[in-house]
Amino acid sequence: MTLEIRPVEAADHAAWLPLWQGYQRFYMTEIPAETSAVTWQRFLEPNEPMGAALAWRDGEAVGLVHWVIHRSTWTTGDYCYLQDLFVAKGQRSGGVGRQLLQFAYEQARAAGCSRVHWLTHESNSQAMLLYERIGERSGFVQYRKLL
Repeated sequence: MTLEIRPVEAADHAAWLPLWQGYQRFYMTEIPAETSAVTWQRFLEPNEPMGAALAWRDGEAVGLVHWVIHRSTWTTGDYCYLQDLFVAKGQRSGGVGRQLLQFAYEQARAAGCSRVHWLTHESNSQAMLLYERIGERSGFVQYRKLL
């Protein structure tokens, strides 16, 4: 049961969508279908600063990772914001999340980024066990205002 991680391709939409919807259910939110369609198209556009990859096991997509490359005022290198990470139920705690994160790290390095950063909800204790081992807490608290 080897795991393959690769960037998404146009033909992967049917495999990506159930994982994307599962991610939304996990966080008890619903993103409009129109937004998801635009997001998918952005992943496929080479000039977009967004990327996505799927983890595949035995021909089935079992996890996803999405990232956004952006400028920083603190470094000359860009930052990579790991926006979404999701592993299907039944596949968790088996290293899929770690490998997806490592893949995102590799993509960020290849793009010349100086940092990868991400957020998780304070209730996501299972993911935080992994994050504590492979990253460091910044000490910053997020605030936001929807417009």
